Amino acid sequence: MSESTPYQILGVAEDASFEEIQEVKNRLLAQYQGEEQTLDRVEAAYDAIIMERLRLRQEGKIKVPERIRFPERTTPPPAPLTAPPTGQSASWLQRFIDTPSRNDILLPAGIFAALGGITVLAPPADSSLLPLLLVGGVFTSLYFLNRKENKFGRAFLLTLAALLLGVGLGALLTSPLAGLPLGGERISALAAFLSLWLVSSFLR
Repeated sequence: MSESTPYQILGVAEDASFEEIQEVKNRLLAQYQGEEQTLDRVEAAYDAIIMERLRLRQEGKIKVPERIRFPERTTPPPAPLTAPPTGQSASWLQRFIDTPSRNDILLPAGIFAALGGITVLAPPADSSLLPLLLVGGVFTSLYFLNRKENKFGRAFLLTLAALLLGVGLGALLTSPLAGLPLGGERISALAAFLSLWLVSSFLR
């Protein structure tokens, strides 16, 4: 790199484009990294060429692109707008839906089935047992939801929503199933257990 002119120092022709000059400068800076004297010569040669091009631009002989004159203004082009895939559900919904394993489905199913069985087989006179069974179902749902992501607040809200949904569904089914010997409270409890199982198994 003993040439004396800026173009010779960079190794480019005098009619080289700004892109070529910029590319050569970057390559030399990377090639001679750590050699301060050589790097200073490359930077000085590049600055001299740019100043000469600016002078020629002021004289109306050439046009200097904005990105060369003001490189700090250069911004990457915006990413093209693409429509989200139609077959994909909303991201907020995906955060709640879980794809459980077989054990994650069967274990809570067994617990809620046992609670439902006790509800059906319990003596009609024992009215204090039903609330205890519902409390057991709530704690079961809380446990299985909370262990997935360790977010008790979300687990509590989902459990509460499942409980209310199940009780409401049971109230709607009370009239059509009035002929069964279960009673409205037991039907609501069974619907609540079903709702709690679905939520604790397939949501998170």
